[in-house]
Amino acid sequence: MKAINIALSIFLLTYSACSQNQSSGEFDQVKMDSLFAKIDTEKQGMGSISISRNGEPVYQNTFGYADVAEDIPANATTIYRIGSISKTFTSAIIMQLVEEEKLALATKLNEYFPQIPNADKITVEQMLRHRSGLFNFTSAEDYTEWMEEPKSQEELLQKMIDNGTVFEPGEKAEYSNTNYVLLSYIAEKIDDAAFADILKGRITGPLQLEHTYYGGKINPQENEARSYTLQDDWQLATETDMSIPVGAGALVSTPTDLTTFFNALFSGEVVSESSLKEMTDLVDEIGLGMFQIPFHDKRAFGHGGGIDGFRSNAAYFPSDSVAIAYTSNGVEVGINDILIGALSIYFGRDYEFPEFKPRPKLSSEDLDAYLGVYSSPTFPLKVTITKDGNSLIGQATGQPSFTLKAYEVDKFRFDAAQLKLEFIPEEDKMILRQGGGEFELTKEE
Repeated sequence: MKAINIALSIFLLTYSACSQNQSSGEFDQVKMDSLFAKIDTEKQGMGSISISRNGEPVYQNTFGYADVAEDIPANATTIYRIGSISKTFTSAIIMQLVEEEKLALATKLNEYFPQIPNADKITVEQMLRHRSGLFNFTSAEDYTEWMEEPKSQEELLQKMIDNGTVFEPGEKAEYSNTNYVLLSYIAEKIDDAAFADILKGRITGPLQLEHTYYGGKINPQENEARSYTLQDDWQLATETDMSIPVGAGALVSTPTDLTTFFNALFSGEVVSESSLKEMTDLVDEIGLGMFQIPFHDKRAFGHGGGIDGFRSNAAYFPSDSVAIAYTSNGVEVGINDILIGALSIYFGRDYEFPEFKPRPKLSSEDLDAYLGVYSSPTFPLKVTITKDGNSLIGQATGQPSFTLKAYEVDKFRFDAAQLKLEFIPEEDKMILRQGGGEFELTKEE
């Protein structure tokens, strides 16, 4: 059984259970517009979506604000942090270096960073596939205490050394941002340039992605979106310092740029056909900087991202030559639900708009019934539930704390990890659901 991984940078899978005829040509644009109007007016999210076919844009919609306090609305060129979608760009850069014979997938990490634990055993391919065994530094218990502060490469390397390993290289797959930060540093050593300049020279410049670059301090005056979480209203979220995620999550973009990138990637404009085959070859469901994303009988390749209050997803359906990207700076309804709706409408499947229920209003005293430490002999982690004012806080063993949102009586969720918790206070129990798994935990005495 796998432990849950409540990480700050995640990938999201898009799926649906309904079935109907499919079409990749004309679609009901009025219905698509209505979906996003409903999400906007009912305060279920803020963001931007783009769909392209054969490299040509077929749909774009933007709603919400780039800056709520300053009343700056978002538009089609508003720039969002894209979190772990950055990893697909980084993987493409690494594959370019491999094609240039400046690097090999079998190259060991110790050629560049021998001080990292197990560096003499870890290969470039294992880092690309999250099979290195290196601890995910964004899951460190103290991560949220320093993630908004600038960090040097030396400081981050020391944290990686101190965090050590969680399994032997190649033994299994486990998502770790550490892998892609190290891959970024390797690219910098080989090209003798900052990652921001490598990205521009190798990908965004040649593809003319004017709104995609290595992010910095957010500036709404430059049409860069801030991110938010919804309480009674949209509240400003944290702002990770972009010296930390590097090629694991420091890029910013627009959904139109992302669909352009994914179309170019699958059209042979970024890497060779053999390199793309390597990237889409799955081992334990993981490619090189990409995952397979199912939607009915269709299969896309892409990546999701989460950083601060931003959530994003970008994917390409090779059989239809269709690319879709969604970037958000405020999430109430889950991003998966939004993508299921958009893809259902685009591919001509039956789809009914969801009914958004008002969130229950809970006082600090109401939360007391849920507080405690929950565990189970069949679940590998303990989950501690505390509160901060009117907010319920969860924390799994060895992972950062996260704020839970009530969506029904006794039911809470954490969208970044697609996690739902249902409390049964009268029985001192909690049902945890994530990724298709369901576990019953009991409150400890």
